[in-house]
Amino acid sequence: MTDHDRLFKELLSTFFLEFLELFLPEIASTLDRASLRFLPQEYFADLTAGEEQVIDLLVEVKQAGEEVGFLLHVEAQSYVQQNFNRRMFFYFARLHQKYLQRIYPIVVFSFDEPQREEPSTYTVEFPHLRVLEFSFESIQLNRLNWRDYLTQQNPVAAALMAKMRIAPGDRPKVKAECLRILATLRLDPARTRLISGFVDTYLRLNAQEKEVFEEEIGKLEEREREGIMQITTSWLEQGIEQGIEQGVQREAKSLIFRLLNRRVGELPERVRSQIEVLPLAELEALAEALLDFSGLPDLEAWLAKGT
Repeated sequence: MTDHDRLFKELLSTFFLEFLELFLPEIASTLDRASLRFLPQEYFADLTAGEEQVIDLLVEVKQAGEEVGFLLHVEAQSYVQQNFNRRMFFYFARLHQKYLQRIYPIVVFSFDEPQREEPSTYTVEFPHLRVLEFSFESIQLNRLNWRDYLTQQNPVAAALMAKMRIAPGDRPKVKAECLRILATLRLDPARTRLISGFVDTYLRLNAQEKEVFEEEIGKLEEREREGIMQITTSWLEQGIEQGIEQGVQREAKSLIFRLLNRRVGELPERVRSQIEVLPLAELEALAEALLDFSGLPDLEAWLAKGT
């Protein structure tokens, strides 16, 4: 099963400022970035449900020119929960009681269904008196159109487009666009793997979709195609390395063949046969070397060198 909580916490904590810039630019533009500090996770006993609740992200920060800071509380909610707005108020009340600071609450709703707008307020009132009106910032991904984020040079956009409202036929195109943005960002390898792994988790393509995905990649500029090739090659190397005991080596070879077909053209049967019998170490080497191939002779020369 997909560990949604871990994936979103890792993404948002690694790219926290980029997350604010994408969805809350009016907040991001006023922050003293050097003051940003992640606080330890908070655990609260939920007496009504009889279980313990964990705050996802709690960040202390100051606005530029101000001495007194405030807290940003971010929850990533991957499933529909009745009275979630009330739970957010309980979190707010307990955090405010503990820290006696201003708190800016944010929720990222990441479930696919339903697409109705989730409540973002919690009120307590009487006919003659409104006792409480609590609100939080709501980012409901399944109500956002991925096309609106195509021009955002932002790693969080590259990741979260995979969880936005996507027509079934657009899945291959969205994956290609996520990777296109990622390739142009030129992040370090660890951050690139984080984003690409997130996208691959939520946009796993079937055989037919993979063909459309490769067609979409072929429409991109050469520089963008090269960047995506490097990212998908990194997936391949990870898959080979992790798949010895998981039985995914066949899928790894399939990906090599697809990359080679795009790089050097249709492979003759004799060349395919040579690749089929390559040991693990040479498959890893081929995954790296194919990025430098410009045609079939380069591949044949590489295979000849290894025999």
